[in-house]
Amino acid sequence: MALSALNQRRWRNFRANRRAYLSLIVFSVLFGLSLLAEFIANDKPLLIRHAGQFYAPILRFYPETAFGGDFQTEAIYRDPGVQCLIIAAGDPTCWDDPVGVIADAQDGQIAGTPIEKGWIIWPLVPYSFNTINDIDGAAPSAPDSKHWLGTDDTARDVLARVIYGFRLSVAFALLTTFFTSIIGITAGAVQGYFGGLVDLTFQRLIELWGAIPTLYVIIIVAAIVPMNFWLLVGLMTLFGWTALVGVVRAEFLRARNFEYVRAARALGVSDRVIMLRHVLPNAMVTTLTLLPFITTGAIATLASLDFLGFGLPSAAPSLGELTLQAKQNLQAPWLGFTAFFTFALMLSLMVFVFEGVRDAFDPRKTFQ
Repeated sequence: MALSALNQRRWRNFRANRRAYLSLIVFSVLFGLSLLAEFIANDKPLLIRHAGQFYAPILRFYPETAFGGDFQTEAIYRDPGVQCLIIAAGDPTCWDDPVGVIADAQDGQIAGTPIEKGWIIWPLVPYSFNTINDIDGAAPSAPDSKHWLGTDDTARDVLARVIYGFRLSVAFALLTTFFTSIIGITAGAVQGYFGGLVDLTFQRLIELWGAIPTLYVIIIVAAIVPMNFWLLVGLMTLFGWTALVGVVRAEFLRARNFEYVRAARALGVSDRVIMLRHVLPNAMVTTLTLLPFITTGAIATLASLDFLGFGLPSAAPSLGELTLQAKQNLQAPWLGFTAFFTFALMLSLMVFVFEGVRDAFDPRKTFQ
């Protein structure tokens, strides 16, 4: 669908802002890769060839018996014995000497008997965010050739947790910002456009609602029910929508008596059309000014709650939990550096992108 002339101008203005445009490209690439986290960092192979057949463990469940094992439970692909079964066509001696059998199977035969050798294709990072790894020494371990950013205090790969944590944090921030904006813009538009008793009633309700201590409510809820992603998004939306009400209300109060609005009313245009088509675009610039703060604030709030232990479960790939580990393990500076640079990059890119969007919607600004 072709863009309107107005949206084409906005897109040109956005592209002319090189910092915002480059930030959008970098952020899109990073977030796009994080959406494919299961294919980049996982303890399950991408593809297996065994006994002439192909298997995709990353997409489907396969019991150990599918590769010649004994159990109906899902195969533990990182187990040398299971890898031996896959490569050595289910040779029963794999459990006795998996390394030796695999070495023999590389030549396409075992004990002089030809076999159809299997193979395994692993993700770039062969660990998931919750994989407990066997490491030399105590955890957390320093970065090495196997764990590029080291491991945390429970021997989980830090790079894998960062990839999944980046996706979790950005998705949380974008969803919270979206739902918060919908409710806040709607409430502010209704207040400002209709004014009078509607505005007065809403203002008193917002004053009461804004006085509720959000952190205490989240702590109480976390003590009653197990916290999860969607519950936390709901709580943040429930108490965060008031941030946009003030600026939207002010813009609608200012614009509702403009001549073009009064002319539209005189022509019989419905209030809904006037609010959406004629008044709301004028309020978008001031609204977009606050979106970077709402988005980055959502990420900071999620990290803070996880840091304090009132956010997502400890097993979740949380950047706030990584920050807590950095605080508790000062002898492992790679944890602190990883958390800092991840937050710095993520928040900077998002702020630059939103600044570009804000300027693109501002009719007073043009870029050469």
